[in-house]
Amino acid sequence: MRPKHFALLAASIVGVTLVSLAAVAQQPSKTARVGWMSLATPTAPARNYEVFREAMRDLGYVEGKNLVLEPRYTGGKNELLPELIADLERVGVDVIVAGPYGALRVAKQTTRIPIVMTPSADPVVAGIVDSLARPGGNVTGITEMAPQLTPKRLEMLKEIVPTLSRVAILWQPGALSEEAFKNMLKETQVTARSLGVQLQVIEAKEVSDFDAAFTAMTKERAEALIVLVNPMFNVQSKQIIERAEKHRLPAIYEWKEFVRGGGLLSHGADVQDIYRRAAGFVDKILKGVKPADLPVEGPIRFDVSVNLKTAKALGLTIPRSILSQASETLE
Repeated sequence: MRPKHFALLAASIVGVTLVSLAAVAQQPSKTARVGWMSLATPTAPARNYEVFREAMRDLGYVEGKNLVLEPRYTGGKNELLPELIADLERVGVDVIVAGPYGALRVAKQTTRIPIVMTPSADPVVAGIVDSLARPGGNVTGITEMAPQLTPKRLEMLKEIVPTLSRVAILWQPGALSEEAFKNMLKETQVTARSLGVQLQVIEAKEVSDFDAAFTAMTKERAEALIVLVNPMFNVQSKQIIERAEKHRLPAIYEWKEFVRGGGLLSHGADVQDIYRRAAGFVDKILKGVKPADLPVEGPIRFDVSVNLKTAKALGLTIPRSILSQASETLE
C-alpha cells in the first residue's frame, strides 16, 4: 500500500473510532429506570402515559434498550401509595413521575428519590417545594394551576350570558398562596368592572361547607359561577356540579374533568402538554441535575372544553367564538 493511501486509511480509521467513542460517550452510563405513580387505573390515564413515553423517545430513551418504565397505580385506593412507592424504591428507580397532588404528597413524605410532579395543587402552599424558583428538595416539575386565567373565564361567561351582572367565585382558602390569590382577585376585579359585573367570593374549606356556599350565592343573586381548582374540589367535583345544576348556575372550571362530569365549561392547562414537558425534567435529572436546582414551571398551553348537553339544559347557546376554541365538545 502506498504511504499516501495508508495515511488516508489510518486517518479514516481514527476518525471513525473517535466518532464511535463520542457516540458511546453520549449514551447513558446505565439503563434509566423511571417510576410512574398515579392514583388512577392502568387504563384510565393511558393517553397521558403514552404522551410521556413519546416525549422520552424523542429525547433518545428507548424502552428495552436504555429505559425501563415502572408504572404503579392505586386504582383510587390512596392507602396503597406508601407500599407502591416503597416498591419503586426496591426496584431502584432513578426518578419518579408523580401526580396529581395525593400521589405527590405521599411520595414527598416517604422517599428521597428525585420526583417530577405533574398536574398538582400550588406546590408552595402545599409544602412540596420551598419556592417555584428554588424548589430546595427532591421535587420539581410543572404545576397545572392557572389562577391567572380567571379574568378570561369571567369574559367567557359574559359571552355566554350577555346580561350577566353578578358572578360568584368559589374557592378553598389556603389552596393558593396569599399573594397569588390577591393578584388573581385584583386582576379579575379589573375585568369585572370593564364588563359591568360584580364579584362575590365564596369560601368552602370542607365538603360540609358546600350547601352554605351555594345558599350564599343564591342569597346574593349570583347568576354564574367560577370554580377555582384545588385537590378537594377535584375529588368532590360531582357535588359541586350537581349543586351548580340545582341552582341553575352556568359554571366554568379549570379542569376538563369537570366538564366530562356534567359541568358546563372549562378553561385551563393542556394536561397532555404538561406530561410531555415532564419528560424534559426527567431527562435533566437523569443527566445529573438536582431537582432542587430546577425551577418549577407553570402551564404554557391551554384548552377549552364545552358540554353542550349541559348548556341545553340551562337554556344557553354557546357562541361560536367559544366553540372555535374548544379542544373537546361533549353532546
